[in-house]
Amino acid sequence: MGPTRHPEHGAENLCPTGAELYERALRSGWVPAGEAAAAPCLVDFGLLHPTVEDLGRLEPVAPAAALHRLLRATEERIAEERRREERLTQTFEPLMRIDGRRTGEPDTSTLAILSGTRRINQAITETMAEASQELLCVQPHAGLVGQRAEEARVVSLVRDQALLDRGGRIRTLYQHTLRHVPSVPAYQEQLNGDVEARSLDEVTARLIVVDRRAAFIPANRDGTLALQVRHPALVEFFTTTFERLWRLATPMFPLTVQQPSSDRVTPRQRAIAGLLVEGHTDTVIAERLGMNVRTAREHIAKLAATLGSGSRAQLGYLIGQSGILDPEP
Repeated sequence: MGPTRHPEHGAENLCPTGAELYERALRSGWVPAGEAAAAPCLVDFGLLHPTVEDLGRLEPVAPAAALHRLLRATEERIAEERRREERLTQTFEPLMRIDGRRTGEPDTSTLAILSGTRRINQAITETMAEASQELLCVQPHAGLVGQRAEEARVVSLVRDQALLDRGGRIRTLYQHTLRHVPSVPAYQEQLNGDVEARSLDEVTARLIVVDRRAAFIPANRDGTLALQVRHPALVEFFTTTFERLWRLATPMFPLTVQQPSSDRVTPRQRAIAGLLVEGHTDTVIAERLGMNVRTAREHIAKLAATLGSGSRAQLGYLIGQSGILDPEP
């Protein structure tokens, strides 16, 4: 296990470690620089700084001076927001005087198309800010990678933790292929509250349901368009679909349960066998199960070897005869 990541917080909510270290620095006049590693927020907020005589020491800034500086920064942000409000008003006032008979419905409509990742995330954040009960998610793949992925995780972490702090709960469905992707269980562990995750061989496309009153689904294949749904009947349909998949899924977090397996055929091979007898190609099978084509073909080859098949046609016949797709007793 690596070092615990310091929680994100503002100067108005000092973490217990930071508050204790700052108080100790005020009483003694300094603290060793190494001790600040557990509370980097003190340096970030300008509450501790290196001494001129000894860079190994950190001395505290007087609370009155720190408070004055932080309040001044807050006042500047408020002033900037007010200037932004004025600019927005100046921009939209003349536009509001234009005949609106040809314009779309307001954002309160039951269906709305959201364009661009930034706008989609903003709409989800705004909806979740009003939530207090439950977030239901279907995550069929790992999503973004690199710096953009880290930024998205930070935004999601803050957003999700705020819901949990209000007494809400979060349930997430993943594909089985994500059970061993390090970032997936790590994200669940970072959240503090009522959080559960389960996995299935096949799940729907990405789905987010907030408090059973709003839902978000993809509107195109690359995820740059999303449909925001507030129609009660549609949201109820999505919720029911989630609940049915949830009951079929294997627990993944907080208690990991191993997928059931027969003596010869693994759960992954059983899922592939079901799609093979339906006549799907290797490419479709890989896409449905969230894996690359090469991995799918390796599983198909192992399944063929297990059942003693010499051809694709014979494999379908042997799968039907083997009983591996029969319901569990």
